[in-house]
Amino acid sequence: MPRLEGIHGPQVLSPIHVEELNRVFSESFTDRYHRDGMTGVRVPELSPAIWRFAMDTAGPGAMHWRDPQGRLAAFNLAHVSGQEGWMGPLAVRPDWQRRGLGRAIVTAAVERLMAAGCRTIGLETMPRTVDNIGFYSGLGFRPGHLTVAMIREVRRGEGVAAELASSMGDAAHWLEAARELAASIIPGADFSREISLTLEQSLGDLTVVRRNGAWAGYAVWHSAPLAAGRPADEVRILKIVAMDRPAFRAVLEGLVREAAARGLGRVAIRAQTAFREAYGDLVDLRFRVHWTDLRMTLASHPEHHPAPGVVFSNWEI
Repeated sequence: MPRLEGIHGPQVLSPIHVEELNRVFSESFTDRYHRDGMTGVRVPELSPAIWRFAMDTAGPGAMHWRDPQGRLAAFNLAHVSGQEGWMGPLAVRPDWQRRGLGRAIVTAAVERLMAAGCRTIGLETMPRTVDNIGFYSGLGFRPGHLTVAMIREVRRGEGVAAELASSMGDAAHWLEAARELAASIIPGADFSREISLTLEQSLGDLTVVRRNGAWAGYAVWHSAPLAAGRPADEVRILKIVAMDRPAFRAVLEGLVREAAARGLGRVAIRAQTAFREAYGDLVDLRFRVHWTDLRMTLASHPEHHPAPGVVFSNWEI
């Protein structure tokens, strides 16, 4: 792992670091947008509840580095979902950029994810940010498909009711069904940690659809606001798993109904466009494009796309 004189880390993040994290997160991403010509953009700070969830899902992979004065200089959260590994958010304080610290924090995350036995290792970045794409390419990452952030406005009474995990009793009785469905589509996939923490921390729920009594699809989602100080206004999907496209559409209809029932104005999803037909389903269901990111994976640890199932795994918090 690269070492920089005067930099201390990696150290494990905890909730006591949220204020520092938010400052570096907002400053570094705002600076990136400004250098890309979007001078009117100001990236907001994230909710402390969302930071806590991100740290808890990453566990020891939630890492930070400090400068010689003891101030937060960089951070990277490396997540493991079964055999899928990804990193984010990650940032380097603007005054420490272009000094080798970015390479060090990405290398540390890659080493951790490899040690965890991940078959896929990746991240996402803005497709117009050629500096970032070149930087990650030099570290062995290769560009893949776009992840398209999409939004569906909802009105009262829309959608079709679906089952919620919060009404299904003790997770010990049903969590294995979630594991089995994901692994049947992508061997090694396991989103049970994200599901459990979402329910334990009261951030959202799990919407489930069945076929002949068996699980056919589900989505883990949050309704807690992403940005600090803002009200809840959306159902935000983190993971969606479906055995086929009809199950995928049924889960989405259930999410639309849930958002409408809660008085939330929209459903937000980050669509992995490697699933071309599923992306078309989103367009048909009146989801509109909001933003794009480029998914990159290590050349030695690519993604594995199932057929005919659908798995959207959000690589952002």
